[in-house]
Amino acid sequence: MNRTLFSLLGAMLLSGPALAEQKAPAALPDAAELQRLTARFAPVELSVDLKALPDNERRALGRIVQASQLMDALFLRQRWAGSETVLLGLVRDETPLGRARLHAFVLDKGPWNSLDEGRPFLPGVPAKPEAGNFYPAGATKAEVESWVKSLPEAQAKEATGFYTTIRRGTDGKFISVPYSVEYQGELAQAAALFREAASLTKQPTLKAFLTARADAFLSNDYYASEVAWMKLDASIEPTVGPYEVYEDGWFNYKAAFEAFVGLRDDAETTKLAKFSDHLQDLENNLPIDPKMRSAKLGALAPIRVVNSLFSSGDANRGVQTAAYNLPNDERVTEAMGSKRVMLKNVQEAKFQRVLLPIAKVALTAKDQQDVAFDAFFTHILMHELMHGLGPHNITVDGKATTVRQALQVASSALEEAKADISGLWALQRLMDTGVIDKSMARTMYTTFLASSFRSIRFGIDEAHGKGVALQLNYFLDTGAVKVNADGTFSVVPEKMQQSVTSLTKLLMEIQGKGDRKAAEALLAKMGVVRPSVRKVLERLKDVPVDIEPHYVTAETLVREAAASPGARK
Repeated sequence: MNRTLFSLLGAMLLSGPALAEQKAPAALPDAAELQRLTARFAPVELSVDLKALPDNERRALGRIVQASQLMDALFLRQRWAGSETVLLGLVRDETPLGRARLHAFVLDKGPWNSLDEGRPFLPGVPAKPEAGNFYPAGATKAEVESWVKSLPEAQAKEATGFYTTIRRGTDGKFISVPYSVEYQGELAQAAALFREAASLTKQPTLKAFLTARADAFLSNDYYASEVAWMKLDASIEPTVGPYEVYEDGWFNYKAAFEAFVGLRDDAETTKLAKFSDHLQDLENNLPIDPKMRSAKLGALAPIRVVNSLFSSGDANRGVQTAAYNLPNDERVTEAMGSKRVMLKNVQEAKFQRVLLPIAKVALTAKDQQDVAFDAFFTHILMHELMHGLGPHNITVDGKATTVRQALQVASSALEEAKADISGLWALQRLMDTGVIDKSMARTMYTTFLASSFRSIRFGIDEAHGKGVALQLNYFLDTGAVKVNADGTFSVVPEKMQQSVTSLTKLLMEIQGKGDRKAAEALLAKMGVVRPSVRKVLERLKDVPVDIEPHYVTAETLVREAAASPGARK
């Protein structure tokens, strides 16, 4: 049984109803085909050295991992109301087909194949619900939108906020339900485990965050805990709660539960901290209308490099996150900026197992020599940094709003493209101003080109994949990238810088205007896979798409926590 399964089952009743026996349609993959599909993720054991961690901190870390496991069950429920029932049925199926289906389900956190545009791979499963499980069954997007418009301002803010679901009351009318009520069982357990961890740690900012986040799980007010997370400065770096809005395909309003738990790499963190000092200069020089720039960014922009010890929920499904930029609460980012967390051991695994093999297929032999981990790692950092720059709080038709709310579902893919392309722009400026060595110019664009094929393989129905497809097509149209006679791709250095600048301007100004129609039109036209790109993708069929992490250190910690005196049963 896949070891990740225990995390999924931890908060679920094993006596739940089994999936009804149904004859699988011929179109569904058999065991061999499912094994081929899941083999696109290269198994990687992620372990972290805990020798320097005092015993009390090690025990606190065990409690944090236990709380983080609960995010899997919550995320499953948020994706689809039938997820848990289906999973329980798969657990009981001991046939080779059943085992293959279970592996695929655990890997993708649901019965839809994320690399094949969300196609179901189980019988009796509907198409992936666009709205997730955040809105009432049978409701339409138009009905919810109309209801929100009818509400007083305070109630509309709650209904469109990160931390509520929309349900029907006893009278059949729509109501907002706080996450603290909707998911009260698991959140109460997580809060208790966080309080135990807080009592064990001697690190003041970690204790403060764990206590504040435990309170938030029960009160549904996450602001204080987000502030505490921004101030977190400890050897243990936990990010646990509702964050990303990709699963809400209607509006990108509702946050999905996830967890990242890592141990800080002090040497790498110190090395990259210098970038925080240059964010205001980058903002001041963005190639956009000066009115769209922020005269004063949030005071904090901490960068943390960690080695990933555990992830769950939205943070561990299909393609793995290599870095993240949080929080997404615009109130916090306006006041304090945002934190960027780099998962170094995850990035190293992706580079070795995926990116280098891709480069051997997609690039010329000469260009392959310019694919470098330092360029890969540093651009991912700049991607996360640039999420915090450019337009966020905007005014549309005289009304204050945010880019996310104005662009709705188009916001995610456009934001990912903006972070990518402006990350290249920012690296070029940092080289031009002497902040980083100019030698990176040789590897930066070529490494990004190779990585573009990596991201497109995630699927263009996914925000990152669609955003990268947009960028690659723009490079092709502007001549910054060319297709060679043998089908390989190359950077055209003399055209790349201008192409990067013009696309940065285009995307950020769409965001600054809150122009949803322009965003949707651009993504529809450019967020596609063209024939020359598809030919390369076809030649990559034997190269892993991403990694499948096995968190061996976390498993040891959970066993220790379960065996310790007073452990929660």
